[in-house]
Amino acid sequence: MHRTTRIKITELNPHLMCALCGGYFIDATTIVECLHSFCKTCIVRYLETNKYCPMCDVQVHKTRPLLSIRSDKTLQDIVYKLVPGLFKDEMKRRRDFYAAYPMAEVPNGSNEDRGEVSEQDKVNLTDDEIVSLSIEFYEGSREEKKGTVENGDLEKEKKNGVRFLRCPAAMTVMHLAKFLRNKMDVPSKYKASVEVLYEDEPLKEYYTLMDIAYIYPWRRNGPLPLKYRVQPACKRLKLSQPPTSECTNTSGASECESLSDKAHSPATLPATSSSLPSP
Repeated sequence: MHRTTRIKITELNPHLMCALCGGYFIDATTIVECLHSFCKTCIVRYLETNKYCPMCDVQVHKTRPLLSIRSDKTLQDIVYKLVPGLFKDEMKRRRDFYAAYPMAEVPNGSNEDRGEVSEQDKVNLTDDEIVSLSIEFYEGSREEKKGTVENGDLEKEKKNGVRFLRCPAAMTVMHLAKFLRNKMDVPSKYKASVEVLYEDEPLKEYYTLMDIAYIYPWRRNGPLPLKYRVQPACKRLKLSQPPTSECTNTSGASECESLSDKAHSPATLPATSSSLPSP
């Protein structure tokens, strides 16, 4: 079973902090040539007078270094999710700035640039937060649908429709699958395999609801949409015993004594002090 390992945020700081200002990344921006990242304002100000990366001295661009930097949205989302309160504080600073300078031009004109995105809309969750989710039977592709109809055992499951649950953000997919097995009348022969999906993608058992919210494009504008499917349990085939050295080939065929045959063979019976009378 997957085991969760907790680490301190200070151990990740070298990967989350800007080398120019010493703070956590804000509008993380990456140099294309070497993939080192900095705050956008920091690297733009630095490249006004320099053409080399401040960390590795690789040349960013011969004449126009700003052409070789890119906004790193994924890295910035990771920083916001790992550093408590950073997103909220940054949004407040932006709102205060544009309130003080209403005529200032917004770089991209987005709500986030103006500081008008709430932390809830950004899908920043905590372990103890309650997440609303919906769970329904996964119809699958056309071939899967055909096979399901032929079985006929899951028609009741499909007719039950969507179920709505409120669960802690720290709950794992494994616990959700266990709940489905126990509470949703899954036929007994299917109980060994209940799989939870986001859209068409199966989820790992150790994913938490918080992980799913961060990985997939769910923006809390409704319940977290999950699906499930069930499959018949397959019987495990017993592996045959490996052939022993007592194998002989006759007429091109291989004949080997099994262990059970050898156990009942007179040649393998233990010797005793008494013997049968001769005829």
